[in-house]
Amino acid sequence: MATLLLDQNRGGQVMKVDLKKLVRKARRSLESAEILFHEEDDAGAVSRAYYAMFYCAEAVLQTLNLKFSSHQTVISMFGSHFAKTKIFNPELGRHLKRSYELRLKGDYQYDVMITKAEAEEAIAWANQFVETTTAYLHKNGFLQ
Repeated sequence: MATLLLDQNRGGQVMKVDLKKLVRKARRSLESAEILFHEEDDAGAVSRAYYAMFYCAEAVLQTLNLKFSSHQTVISMFGSHFAKTKIFNPELGRHLKRSYELRLKGDYQYDVMITKAEAEEAIAWANQFVETTTAYLHKNGFLQ
């Protein structure tokens, strides 16, 4: 896989963004989600599944020279630039948002538990998201 470095101008500094590293990080998060799921850590599995999606959403946004610091903005901009425009099935945008909500529930709500079914669903969404966005990056020459 060839490395594509995109120049990002942030406050006068040019940063190099390596999409290959973001995709690798996404795949590793997805592997971790599956391990945690099998260890019956459903909240941990949901968190890692969400981050797999988040890293891929960041990667495709960066192909448009867009980089954001907040999770909610990444989710919103992914929806605006890729789901609503039907570059990707709008369902992917909904799954990204729902996975974020599940991650927050699992990480911050101590009186509510993530169910095994929710974790399984989040991992399935993450698999679809990572595969679809990675295929897009390859098809459009952003990853070799």
